[in-house]
Amino acid sequence: MTFDPSLILELATLGIATGFLAGLLGIGGGMIMVPFLTYLLDQQGVAPDLTVKMAIATSMATIIFTSISSVRAHHKRGAVRWPLVKGLAPGIVLGSLIASLGVFAFLKGSFLALFFAAFVSFSATQMFLDKKPAPSRQVPGTAGLVGAGSVIGFLSGLVGAGGGFVSVPFMTWCNVAIHNAVATSAALGFPIAVANVAGYIISGQNIPNLPEYSFGYLWLPALVIIASSSVFMAPLGASAAHRLPVKQLKRVFASILYVLAAYMLYKGLSA
Repeated sequence: MTFDPSLILELATLGIATGFLAGLLGIGGGMIMVPFLTYLLDQQGVAPDLTVKMAIATSMATIIFTSISSVRAHHKRGAVRWPLVKGLAPGIVLGSLIASLGVFAFLKGSFLALFFAAFVSFSATQMFLDKKPAPSRQVPGTAGLVGAGSVIGFLSGLVGAGGGFVSVPFMTWCNVAIHNAVATSAALGFPIAVANVAGYIISGQNIPNLPEYSFGYLWLPALVIIASSSVFMAPLGASAAHRLPVKQLKRVFASILYVLAAYMLYKGLSA
């Protein structure tokens, strides 16, 4: 694998873009990062079945750093519902480990690409239509939160995203105010990322044909460059959100997600 200045620039640009969009639109960067990392790894000559898996794992690892930055800002405003984080976290860890330690290792990269394409297409449609579930009930008890957390962690582990597209609708459905749901979802990104990354590292040991600078399924150069650049851009995106027409921007972003989903569909079908 070659690692030249142009690749560093591409990874830094990806980190800047995903960090800014995360702050601007309140979403994680996984849905942008995974397709582009898949492409960059493919250009580096990584085996097709590994490109998608490494892209998903590396994308998830960056969330460890960006979630810390995001949660600090939300916590200062008193927006994080910490009892909800405490209730959902055990299930999230369980679901994440099942995905990253077990299912992820056995699934082919082509299937993960197809699953990612379907998940992103659904999420883009929800964003384009700006659909929010009608509040219809209260937050469930301990067993319900563990079950919901398991689903959030499991889906996040398979697509390399922070879970916001699942956790935010779930919380608003449970009559949690939208700004609290977004802030709490940001806090949930940390246990989601830590548990999944641990699974990716363990399940990625002794895998043949991994590229240089790999740690399990993680591609360390991309992790370092993307995380460092995205952390600095997220606050700028959050600041811009107060000045720009976010609802219209979400529709533009949803259109971009459809293109990225189409690329991952192509990768899955052609593998």
